[in-house]
Amino acid sequence: MTYRAIETLKQVDSIAAEDTRTSRKLLQHYGIDTPMFALHEHNESAMAEVLVARLQTGENIALISDAGTPLISDPGYRLVQKLRAADIRVIPIPGACSIITALSAAGLPTDHFRYAGFLSRSGKTRRSELAEIAACPESTIILESPRRLLATLGDLAGLLEKSRQLCVARELTKLHEEFVNGNADELVAHFERLPPRGEIVVIIEPAGKENEVVDDDQIIACLAGSSMQGLPPSARAKAVANTLNVAKARVYALMIGSND
Repeated sequence: MTYRAIETLKQVDSIAAEDTRTSRKLLQHYGIDTPMFALHEHNESAMAEVLVARLQTGENIALISDAGTPLISDPGYRLVQKLRAADIRVIPIPGACSIITALSAAGLPTDHFRYAGFLSRSGKTRRSELAEIAACPESTIILESPRRLLATLGDLAGLLEKSRQLCVARELTKLHEEFVNGNADELVAHFERLPPRGEIVVIIEPAGKENEVVDDDQIIACLAGSSMQGLPPSARAKAVANTLNVAKARVYALMIGSND
């Protein structure tokens, strides 16, 4: 919490909180007694109209989420969208943001990065998302839960080169903050030994440069070759990638697409 954030929460007329029970603990810690009301994903659309009307009468209202910055994988964008449309001033108060906090200390490239939020839990959509991450030429940031972290790292281990580095950042800004770097296999071994807890951010190093002369048709033709038949999908993608000097993730994505 910054001094500016504390002073803002003390001075506004009311506070819209994602969960008033969670936020009440924070406000009590800083001696803030500003009235609160709930604004979350289930009531945001309805509440937005009410808040626009209140703000137009001259009220000042703060928006906070349970942790981190509102709208970043948290509710609020529908409200801000309506406020902008109504020409009501929206003032961001910089503070904790897990994705930027993790990126700043991960030791991976920061000049270009992509935020992908939470991955789909299963199915073809998840496979496509993982293939996109594996082929991405920028550092990719995702959020993950402790109970699904090992599964995600395992999936990535099947797509990424052994040299590709990742960083798992856990419990950022809290007592048990931890950064663990390594390739996907090393991180699987680490978290099998020490089961993860708390909120987790995963950052994946950008994909390396590949042979740009090879087009998609050549990859598909190689996948269909007799020597590739009978191999499991991961081994097949790896064999084609090594043969053509292209990213395994690109091959895997084309393999998924050809099976539609």
